[in-house]
Amino acid sequence: MAATSAAMWKGRFAQDTSSLVQQFGESISYDWRLYPHDIAGSIAHARAQKNAGLLTEEEFSQIETGLLVIKEDIEAGRFEFKASLEDIHMNVEAELTKRIGAAGAKLHTARSRNDQVATDTRLYCRTEIEGLIADLSGLQAALLDRAEKYAATVLPGYTHLQRGQPVTVGHHLLAYVEMLDRDKGRLADARKRLNVSPLGSGALAGSTINLDRRAIAAELGFDGVTTNSMDAIADRDYIAETLFATGLCGVHLSRLSEDLILWCTAEFGFVAFSDAHTTGSSLMPQKKNPDVCELTRGKTGRLVGNLMNLLVAVKGLPLTYNRDLQEDKPPLFDSIDTLKLILAVNTEMIAAMEIREERCLTAASDPMLLATDLADWLVKQGVPFRHAHELVGKAVAEAVKTGVPLDQLDLAQIDPVYTEDAKSVFNLQRALAARTNPGSPSVENVKAEIARWK
Repeated sequence: MAATSAAMWKGRFAQDTSSLVQQFGESISYDWRLYPHDIAGSIAHARAQKNAGLLTEEEFSQIETGLLVIKEDIEAGRFEFKASLEDIHMNVEAELTKRIGAAGAKLHTARSRNDQVATDTRLYCRTEIEGLIADLSGLQAALLDRAEKYAATVLPGYTHLQRGQPVTVGHHLLAYVEMLDRDKGRLADARKRLNVSPLGSGALAGSTINLDRRAIAAELGFDGVTTNSMDAIADRDYIAETLFATGLCGVHLSRLSEDLILWCTAEFGFVAFSDAHTTGSSLMPQKKNPDVCELTRGKTGRLVGNLMNLLVAVKGLPLTYNRDLQEDKPPLFDSIDTLKLILAVNTEMIAAMEIREERCLTAASDPMLLATDLADWLVKQGVPFRHAHELVGKAVAEAVKTGVPLDQLDLAQIDPVYTEDAKSVFNLQRALAARTNPGSPSVENVKAEIARWK
């Protein structure tokens, strides 16, 4: 095993690599998943070698066919990955050379594992970002479906977890549609920025054998090529951006989860989840727990932690490649896998979620929710807002003191500026209908926003 590993640099070293060092340094246990990108990059590189006269047509054909067969073997589970070969690059190249002979040994001309891995991870991020954007659209669609069904269902909006003003369930859910759309935008922006090819940058300073980098980039679907070989090798910004976007998306989903956890408590009672998306207790037979929401909230810590993991790994590295950069892939792979699963299960759960409209309406019928509307009414009578705020505060204090609901107080006893018309404020539907400014939760606005999103 040691001899196999040492074969990569056998000209310089007289002693075999320690088996412990091999175990410590291998990455094939996780970077094997880069195989489709590594093989695509190798085929494009080989084609450029052929075009430069470094490979014959027959040698290129052997390489391309051999790599495609290896890809089929990996996908079918027939390929044996060897830890002694450290990573996906050497596993594929060594097997290719074993199968086709001398032509395989020519493949590494004018490239390094440094620019290989930089290329592979860019291709991986690009593919996964496209998948995440599609998954986010699926969750948005599920939220829109629920928002449309409950567009006019009134419930309290909260600040400090205290009842504030009336909104609708549709308006509340649309807030998360907005957040997820920003997440899609961040991912799309990261994809745009990462889509340049580093292949041809070599170990750090290119190569004296100049292949057509732009042709390679075009074959791999890149928009162009990197313009500084040192930066191309050392750059992991695109992974950091991807991890930031996934982390912030997780934060948004965690906030949604917290809302739903509160809403399904007996104290709120606003939402009912299907049995398929909840669990019970091993001891308490009455329990129905929102585990999907709680796990989403918990797994967000991993998404945030993975970003910190990468930033700490790269923060002190001099140019260009350092082995520390091998540690970029575990957090990247984990975040992609974790967010994909979070999005899938939340989409399914939201699609089956039901809102308990009567509980929402009961909570929204608290006249205190319209205290600000009462202040607005006073402003329309010519009262300066700060004075209006004080007058309504006095009315609220009286309601709390006497136990008389705010809408049943004799407001004129507090101040003669209150006329009988002030009571007209305490009409929930009218109060919502008056909120017509763009972005406000009138039912008309909510329905228009749903139509726009759809």
